[in-house]
Amino acid sequence: MPYVRTFLLLALLTGLFLVIGALIAGRQGMIIAFLIALAMNLFAYWNSDRMVLSMYGAREVDEASAPQLFALVRDLARRAGLPMPKVYMIENDQPNAFATGRNPEHAAVAVNTGLMRLLTPEEVAGVLAHELSHVRHRDTLTMTMTAVIAGAIGMLANFAFFFGGMRNDRREGGGVGAIAGLLIMLFAPLAATLVQLAISRTREFEADRSGAEISGNPLWLASALGKLERGAQVVDNPTAEGNPATAHMFIVNPLHRRAIGSLFATHPPIEERIRRLEAMAAEQGQAAKPAPRGPWG
Repeated sequence: MPYVRTFLLLALLTGLFLVIGALIAGRQGMIIAFLIALAMNLFAYWNSDRMVLSMYGAREVDEASAPQLFALVRDLARRAGLPMPKVYMIENDQPNAFATGRNPEHAAVAVNTGLMRLLTPEEVAGVLAHELSHVRHRDTLTMTMTAVIAGAIGMLANFAFFFGGMRNDRREGGGVGAIAGLLIMLFAPLAATLVQLAISRTREFEADRSGAEISGNPLWLASALGKLERGAQVVDNPTAEGNPATAHMFIVNPLHRRAIGSLFATHPPIEERIRRLEAMAAEQGQAAKPAPRGPWG
């Protein structure tokens, strides 16, 4: 069911993009919009991981420079049935993490230094398993595509306002008009944002569930989420604040200065995520399992 919902929401986002193109310039505009969306997604497919890692100043680590963290990721990737991803460290005090990459063979996981200082070994394993779940289910590609299309809808909405009333093709119904162009400019980006956030929230719940299975203990991630949420609320992430379109990538919302209500939240409520994980542990009659060997044990 989560995959069906994600597919439908992504189709809705793409359809919205094409409709705006058609309103601006009829059938020809829809074709142009489709080609633009295709080109932007192809660019994002090949380059988005490098762009976001560079944006956050992430440095790649290996077995020599971070042997314990590298070993932990390798063990969890083996449990998940994944190739070993690249591992990155970001010098930032906000405790957070994200995954990126177009497919499991070209994936990367990145953790902030603040996360490594705050969490216990088990909690770090829970977080990394969550991110590897995103990799396994190709959420990193899905979320990149939604971000690109949502941004393009905002661009087309501006075109609709400034140029919509100029079209005079009576065979296709004329231009959208100034008032209609204004409405498109105001409401199309809002609708695109809501769809994008719905996709993000859907994938976070699934990654929590699947990540808990990979790590072997839902309570590790549940405990980590509470600490990460409190940390993100009091510690700035200046790069994320300056690039809010990347906020959905992180395991918890890095934007505490721009929060404007749950409707526009990039992530599901932490309380609900923790509740589901605790219920999952209770259903399993959870007995603590040995933590994957890592930098702390």
